[in-house]
Amino acid sequence: MQTNNIIFLRGRLAATPAFSHSNHGVDYLVFPLTVRRLSGAEDRLNVVAAREQLSSLSLEAGSPLTVRGEVRTFNNRSGVGSRLVVSVFARELSQEEGEDENRLELSGTLCKPPVLRTTPLGRTICDMILAINRRYGRADYLPCIAWGSLAYRCGSMGVGDRLSLEGRLQSRVYTKEIDGQLQERTAFEVSVMSLTQEDGVDSQSPFGVS
Repeated sequence: MQTNNIIFLRGRLAATPAFSHSNHGVDYLVFPLTVRRLSGAEDRLNVVAAREQLSSLSLEAGSPLTVRGEVRTFNNRSGVGSRLVVSVFARELSQEEGEDENRLELSGTLCKPPVLRTTPLGRTICDMILAINRRYGRADYLPCIAWGSLAYRCGSMGVGDRLSLEGRLQSRVYTKEIDGQLQERTAFEVSVMSLTQEDGVDSQSPFGVS
């Protein structure tokens, strides 16, 4: 099974791009993209793109934007904000009107035992960490969540199992107590809609995209 990491987003620019970092003489900017779900809720996802990619586009808050790229992660060791930073690395950018879309294809290896649990509302979910290899010996570690019967299937897997999945990258706001004060944080995770193990068995989620 080959490593796969492909994301397609169509949404709206939520804020003006700001400088992120430089690498090998190339400046990269970061900006939030809002993508509406079928339920009407919105995911607010951080996108990183080269300054040159953005120079030919007319970008204002609310502008439509289509992103094709991959999901990347790195560990934040500053002690400020989330420990795992998840963003979308843009390979292609364009401005196309159309329905909002959020599609993600991944293949990789489970690097931690899946955690099967039940929400206070009685829904069964499974949390996983999927490692996706990158060039030069690097890897991205993506938190994934599955629901219902698909969650039970994921809960029976083990470290080292290889799988491919389809889903979406979503944002989730939560509150965390730090030094006696409540702070609002945003977590990013992959909502799994279907998956295939290396043995070729398909499993579909009983829940549609919400």
